[in-house]
Order: sequence, then structure tokens, then C-alpha cells
Amino acid sequence: MRKMNRGIVTAFGAIGIAQALKVFTHKAVTGKWDWRPIFTTGGMPSSHSAGVSALATYVASNRGARHTETAVAVVLATIVMYDAQGIRRHTGEIAKLVNDLEDNFVKLSGEFPSLKYEEQEKELKELLGHQPLEVLAGALFGGALGLVSAKIENREREIEHARGVYPEHLDERA
Repeated sequence: MRKMNRGIVTAFGAIGIAQALKVFTHKAVTGKWDWRPIFTTGGMPSSHSAGVSALATYVASNRGARHTETAVAVVLATIVMYDAQGIRRHTGEIAKLVNDLEDNFVKLSGEFPSLKYEEQEKELKELLGHQPLEVLAGALFGGALGLVSAKIENREREIEHARGVYPEHLDERA
């Protein structure tokens, strides 16, 4: 992975693994296997939280808590996780209410022929955000993955230094 940005790989890796884990959490909750959660928003764990937490932890482990890059990653992570469990979750709850309201209009229009209502072809997506526990699970998973990734990179750096090889990309902190 020497030619790649390990922070980006770590963050996207956390997102991908968290999305895949949703298949298993869906099975645990519903008792049914379903691959669709891989391609949807919402659910356990939050892949957005996993990605930004992995990045923030990775950067903090490599740069230190007082570095500007760490501050940027932590602020980004905080905003994303707040948005996931706040605004996006509430938007999903509103979509559910709108869908229920539309169902009631359809029912009423059948009972009252003078009431003309044209049903929408597609309901609004309801699962947009996350419950706080889903965000926490994503953050913990991402944080652990970010820490492991940073430890692997640091170990690689130690091995290269012991061999007397000093590649530029491994010596950025020095």
C-alpha cells in the first residue's frame, strides 16, 4: 500500500465493511438474509460514522492529537455523525409521516368518490439516518479500524528504518 494514501483506503475500507455488516445485523434483527442493506442508507452500523471515525483515528494516531490534520478530521467526523443521527434521521421520520398521510388520502378517496386524489408512484425513502446506537457502533468500529491501520503503517515504518530504507512516504512525520 506504499503508493496509496492509507488514510483514504482506511476510511473507504471502513465504509465498505460497515455496509457489508448491515447484511448480518439485518439477519439478526429480522431472521432473514437480505443483500439490499449493502446498498442503502441507515441501519446498523452507520457506515458514514465508521468512515469518518476511521479517518480521524488514523490521522490522530499518525499525526498526534494537536496536529491541524487531526483537528480537521475530528471536526468532519463530528459533523457527519451529528447529521446522521439528527437531521437525516428526522428527515426519514418525516418521510414516514408523509407516506402514512398519503396512504390515508388514498383510503379516503376510495370512500368519498368526490375527493379526487392521485396517488404518487413511489413512496419517499424512510430509512435515511441512524439511531444514536447505530452511529456509536459505526464510530467504535471505524475507530478500531483506524487504529489498527495506523499501527500497521507504523510497524512498516519501523521495519523500513531497521533495514536502512527511508522511503519518502514513510518519513513524512520525521
